[in-house]
Parts: sequence; C-alpha cells; structure tokens
Amino acid sequence: MSFLSLVVKNPFRNKTRSSLAIVGIAIGIMVIVALGMVTGGLKNSTQSTLKAGAAEITVVQAGSNGFGQGGTLNDTFVSDLLNISGVKDTTGILRASNTSTSGQLSNSSSESFGPGGISVTGIDTGKLSLIGVDSVNGTVFSNDSADQVILGKTVAESLNQTVGDTINLYGKDFTITGTYETGNFITDAGIMMPLSTLQNLTSNEGKVSNILVKVTDNANVTTVSKSIEDAYPNELTTTTAEATASRINQGLSFIDTASWAISLLAIFIGAVGVINTMIMSVYERTREIGVLKAVGWTDRRILGMILGESVVLTLIAFVVGTVIAVVGVELLLTVSPSVGGIINPSFAPDIFLRAFVVAFLVGVIGGLYPAYRASRLSPTEALRYE
Repeated sequence: MSFLSLVVKNPFRNKTRSSLAIVGIAIGIMVIVALGMVTGGLKNSTQSTLKAGAAEITVVQAGSNGFGQGGTLNDTFVSDLLNISGVKDTTGILRASNTSTSGQLSNSSSESFGPGGISVTGIDTGKLSLIGVDSVNGTVFSNDSADQVILGKTVAESLNQTVGDTINLYGKDFTITGTYETGNFITDAGIMMPLSTLQNLTSNEGKVSNILVKVTDNANVTTVSKSIEDAYPNELTTTTAEATASRINQGLSFIDTASWAISLLAIFIGAVGVINTMIMSVYERTREIGVLKAVGWTDRRILGMILGESVVLTLIAFVVGTVIAVVGVELLLTVSPSVGGIINPSFAPDIFLRAFVVAFLVGVIGGLYPAYRASRLSPTEALRYE
C-alpha cells in the first residue's frame, strides 16, 4: 500500500475515536467561519454610511441619543443650519414606527421586524440622496401626494410587495411607487414617504426627529460638526458618520475577539482529541510500525505518515465545520426575515483561509508528539510487541 493511501485510510481504523476528534475541531471551525461571515457582513454594511453623496453629519436634540422616533426638533433648524460655514445642504427627517402594516401581503407581516414594527421615514423627495438613496426601482414618491411610498429592498421582499402594490400604514392605503437598496441594513429595512405626510399622520406638524447635513467639498466634517454645536450649545448635538461607523466596528471587533476566544477553547478541546486519537493509533499499530521500519522506512517517513494522518483528520473537520457554518447562517437568514434584513453575510476568502490555517496548525501540533514517538520506536522492540 502506498504512503498516501496509508495517510488517508489509517485515521479511520477506529471510526468512533476519529469522529469525536473531527467533531471537536469542527465546532471551533464552525464558530470561526459563522461569526466571521456575520461580523464581516455587518462591517461592510457600516461602510455604506460613508458612501459619497450621503450626509456626513446627523443633528439631533441635545441630550438625545439620536435613535429615538417622533418629532423632537423644530424643522426651522433645517434652514437655519444652512447659514453655518461649511454646510452645503440639509434635510429634516421624521422617524416613526408602524405596527399594523397590512394590504396585499404574503404570510409575512410587520411582526417579522420585531415588536416595534416597520420603521417609516418621512423625507422630502429631492433630499433622498442625503439618506443614501441614490436610485429607485420605479419612481420616487411626490411631495405633493399624500398616498405614495417607496420600500427598502429588505421590507419589500419580506412583505412580498413590489411597485404598484398597495400597502396600509396608519390605517391609510398607500401606493408603492418604487423600491430602493442602499446597502445599509437599517435603511433597507424601512419605508419612506413625504415628510409632510408622515408629520400629519403622527401629529408631528413642524417637527423632525433629526437633521442630515452634507458639508461642502473642501470643508472638514469635524470642524463643521463643532460649529453647529457651538452655534446651538443647549439645543443641538451632532454625530458624524465616521464616528458612528467607528463605534459599530469597535463593537463588532469585540464580537470578533469573543468568537476567537470561544473558537480557541473548542479547538483546544479538539486538539486534545487529536493527540489522544493519534497516540492510541500509534500504540495499537506498534508492531505494524516496526514492520515498516524493518523493511526500510526511515524515521522521517514514519514521522511524515503520522503527521499526515493527523492533518487529514483536522482538514476533514475544516470541511465539516465550514459547511455547517455556511448552511447554518443561510438557514438562519431564510427562517428569520428580521435577521436577514440586518445581516448580509460576508464570503470573503480570508475568513475561510483563516479557518483552514487554524485547522492545519491544529493537525500539525496535535500530531507532533505521537509522530515523534512513532519515529523513535525501535524496530526490534516494535516487532516483539503483541
């Protein structure tokens, strides 16, 4: 039997022991790949907040966290901020939540998006680019129409709605004139309509939730942001898109670190299983190894065979763990529309390469001692072994 055949077949002489070792490593690989896909996708999504054309500064009421709904600012600030040096354009937006979405819907409903329902945003048609909507499939709503909306890709797919359909919001029927996709998981999971329409429906006339600010090409975002706060010290506070993305990425980095800690624990347990499997394999094959050395196999060849068997185990674990991770993440997104609307998993090659390297190293490290022990066996002593 050839060297390669031995390396591939020998690890499975004891199927139960080998299977347990594979499961231990596969769990660690699964965690690395699954969380890598999720955090990678979320990181990519946060970068969409920095896309060209979108507003760089969000202005909210002083003391607000900027994530609230309803009108908290007078919309007169929208025009007042245009007088600040470095401000190119502004728009007020009103955020609200609709929990009773109905109409020509599929089995999905607003409950798919959580107890708060679907996010509805009021904004002037000509200012959609400031919120990241650069193009619309269909047409945008008219500011003069009180019964037109556009839907984000995520909510449109979940509700099985398309251009021309009717959707009921706040007890009123609206015609869907278009759908949009920005790449921002929050924006794409919402509905947009004219600002004045949403203000009337939610009794927030003359109010907005926050103000989006686009700076001039040669202006420094941080400087403009500070100028706004200095001009209205007790009324307004600002957040830049870069700062928001940075905070999100810091949180994702923490998740990434935690995933590594969990993975290393699982891999350590798996590595112990690999060492145990290979030591037992060497012990049970002592006489066989003695025969191989007696017919001319060198210590290096014996060492390579045992190490190869160990690596075969861990690479199989890599394949198993990767397949489970990919299938599991895709299944989660299919079963839960709310999660699917937030996560667009990343399939970056470095995620799988990292998992492969981990599996390979565990195979090498886990097989070193058993391989060394096998290579040092004396042929005469091994042949006498029963």
